[in-house]
Amino acid sequence: MKISQSFIFEAAHRLPQVPETHRCHRVHGHSYRAELRLEGPVDPASGFVVDFFDVEAAFSPLLESLDHQYLNEVKGLENPTAENIAIWIWDRVKPVLPQIVSVAVYETPLCYAEYEG
Repeated sequence: MKISQSFIFEAAHRLPQVPETHRCHRVHGHSYRAELRLEGPVDPASGFVVDFFDVEAAFSPLLESLDHQYLNEVKGLENPTAENIAIWIWDRVKPVLPQIVSVAVYETPLCYAEYEG
């Protein structure tokens, strides 16, 4: 069984590794969506792969670190590309949600990066 849960956060960032002429070199913001995708057997007693409340509890401290922040100042996100944000989330969520199979980070409704560990 596959399940997913999405979280929305607003944040500003800039990409310091792109040329100064690149529009993402300047500070700007996004309405991000982080989607945690999990996979595993359905527990016959609970009926869940993982309780969505447990997914929310695992992501809550990360959401607090990301929402309405300047991502370049978040430890480990000095170059906050969608790819690096997905890896950052994975590294912090995988120990508490071992059923996670991927993290997708949407910068816009049409652009995202997905990390599978």
